[in-house]
Amino acid sequence: MSVEARTGPVVPGRRARASAVVGRELRRRERRFRHRDKWWGYALIAPAGLGLAVFYLWPVVQTVYYSLTRWGAFGGTTWIGLSNYRTLVADPEFWQSLANTGIYTGLVLLGIPLSMVLAVLLNLKGLRGTGVYRTLYFLPVVTMPAAVAVVWRWLYNGDVGILNQALSALGIDGTYWVSDPDTIRFAVAVVGVWMTVGHHMILLLAGLQSIPADYYEAASLDGAGRIRQFFSVTLPLLSPTLFFTTVLSVIQSLQVFDLVYLIIGANTQNSLQNPAFGEGQTVVMLFFQKAFFDNQRGYGAAIVCVLFVLIMALTAVQFRLQKRWVHYA
Repeated sequence: MSVEARTGPVVPGRRARASAVVGRELRRRERRFRHRDKWWGYALIAPAGLGLAVFYLWPVVQTVYYSLTRWGAFGGTTWIGLSNYRTLVADPEFWQSLANTGIYTGLVLLGIPLSMVLAVLLNLKGLRGTGVYRTLYFLPVVTMPAAVAVVWRWLYNGDVGILNQALSALGIDGTYWVSDPDTIRFAVAVVGVWMTVGHHMILLLAGLQSIPADYYEAASLDGAGRIRQFFSVTLPLLSPTLFFTTVLSVIQSLQVFDLVYLIIGANTQNSLQNPAFGEGQTVVMLFFQKAFFDNQRGYGAAIVCVLFVLIMALTAVQFRLQKRWVHYA
């Protein structure tokens, strides 16, 4: 009797065991390489993660902690719990600054339709000098807010300002735009729109140029005119860019500080206070005043924490409402 008859098919069994051993070894090597690659990934993102933790996350934790304390005149903190927040709720100056910031944000948002009109005009075929127009509209975005504030304070000057001189030529009496409580908010908002309209225009122009021409050709074949194409094709396909622009504008406007501060001036004991300061002060300006001039750093930290929560809440609401009007192709 042969060996194969007595022991059966030996070679196929050996092959199966060998392939199983090889498979286990391959899987072991794959796990080892995957584990090594994972640690390499952690090592590569460690510098950025460390910087994020040290310069962003840790200051947030410190600010929340300091908002629950009172600072002494010579340093040191005393735990007072929610006392700063109770004072904040009862502080009319905070609510006034919050209202001012909300009005400024709403007025700046009105610049987005203007940006859209400019983007549509610059997107027209055959228009000459589009590069020059884009540069001119975008220049205020890259200009330092300090320089912008100085120029616009001169334009708004009630005595020698160009704006009042132009109005007087038309027989209209001007006013002290940044010193009048009735005009300070609108005057500052105009500067805010002037500084942001170019940025929004560039974003919307990029969104317009990403819309395929086939949609407009199909709409034209169906008999849709320019206005119908704008509302039926352009607006729906541009809604993601509009949503991004709106969210960005709201966040930036709620944090406005340097532009308004330099236009209306400071509120210190050693300087002549602007009579319209109360109607122009923003939330961040109030924080700056309390933390660095009045030495109420715990109270200032509470103001910043409330503003942070407000920005997060408004952003969450915007993301929630986007499902109703934003259309992703």
